[in-house]
Amino acid sequence: MIPVRLIATGKAVPSHSVTSDSLDRKLGHPPGYTLQKSGVLSRFVAAPDESQSQLGAAALLDALKNAGLQPGDVDLLIGACGVPEQALPNTACFIALHAGLPAGTPAFDINASCLSFMAALRVAASMLADGGYRRIAIVSSDLASRGVDWSEPEASMIFGDGAAAVIVERGDGSTGIVAYKMGTYPEGRRYCEIRGGGTERNPRNGSDPSDYLFHMDGKAVFRLAVKVMPAFLDQLMVESGAGLDRIDVVVPHQASPLGLAHAARILDVPDAKIIKIFATHGNQVAASLPTALHEAVMTGRAVPGQRLLMMGTAAGLTIGGMIIDL
Repeated sequence: MIPVRLIATGKAVPSHSVTSDSLDRKLGHPPGYTLQKSGVLSRFVAAPDESQSQLGAAALLDALKNAGLQPGDVDLLIGACGVPEQALPNTACFIALHAGLPAGTPAFDINASCLSFMAALRVAASMLADGGYRRIAIVSSDLASRGVDWSEPEASMIFGDGAAAVIVERGDGSTGIVAYKMGTYPEGRRYCEIRGGGTERNPRNGSDPSDYLFHMDGKAVFRLAVKVMPAFLDQLMVESGAGLDRIDVVVPHQASPLGLAHAARILDVPDAKIIKIFATHGNQVAASLPTALHEAVMTGRAVPGQRLLMMGTAAGLTIGGMIIDL
C-alpha cells in the first residue's frame, strides 16, 4: 500500500444549467432528441466570463472549507485538467492565483485526459510518502462546452462543465492506494482528439477551425474498451490481493450511459455500489472522477474504513483503475 489520507473534497459548477429540452429548442431538434442521444437531463455550462481556473479555484476553496483549512495550508497544488486553460503556462498557476495560495507555493499540471485526476493522485501519494510534502491539493477543472462541435451530436451532447478538488495528506499506513494500474493502447489515439493547439496544427503551419474542436468516434472507443477492459480489471484485482466482493463503492468516470452500463456488467457488483452523476452533470472530462468522488463522500457512500474502486477510460486510448482503502 502507498500510504495516503484523503481529508477533504470540494466541488464547483457554473451558475448556468442547461437542460436537454432547451438544447432541443436551441438546435432545432424534435422534443426528446438530445435526451435520447445523450442520456443527460441537464448539464452545467460556463458563461463567457467564467474561466476554467476560476472554477477550479472555487472547487479548491470548497475543499479547504470542508477540511477546515486555509490556502496557506497547502504545500503543493497539482492541476489535473483534461484540457489546459492555455498552452503555457500551466493551468495550476492560474488556479493558485484565484484560490489565494501564497506566492511561492509550487504548482504544476499532470495531463492524462479524462484520467488526469487518477494519475495526479498516484503522483501525489508518492510525493507524500517520500516525505517531500505534507499536504497536497489536486484540482480538476474542465470547460468542455468551449470545445464541442455541435455538428457532431454524439460528441457534443454528452458533455458538461465543472470542477472538483481533493486534498490529501501523508498517511500512516492504515489508508492509501492498494493497487493502481494504467494502460495505453495507441491504436485508439485518433478516437478522441482535439487536433489543433499544439505544435502539429496551429496557425503557423496550417490548421482548420475544426481542428480546435473535440472529435470522437464513440463506437470505436467502446469496441476497444470492451476488448481490453476485462483482462485489465482482472490484473488490477490480482494486484489488490482481493476480489470485487471486497469493494464497497465504485467511482467510475462518467463517460457515457453506454460506458457506465458496460462497467456495471463487467464488474457485476450491485448497482447501489456505483456512483452515477452522469444524468445531472454529463461527461465533465477530467473533472468527472473527482466530482463523482465528492458525491460519494458528501452523501456518505464513501466513508473511512471502506475500499473504493476508481476506474475509467481516456483519450489515447487509456484505461485506468485504482483501489483505495479510505
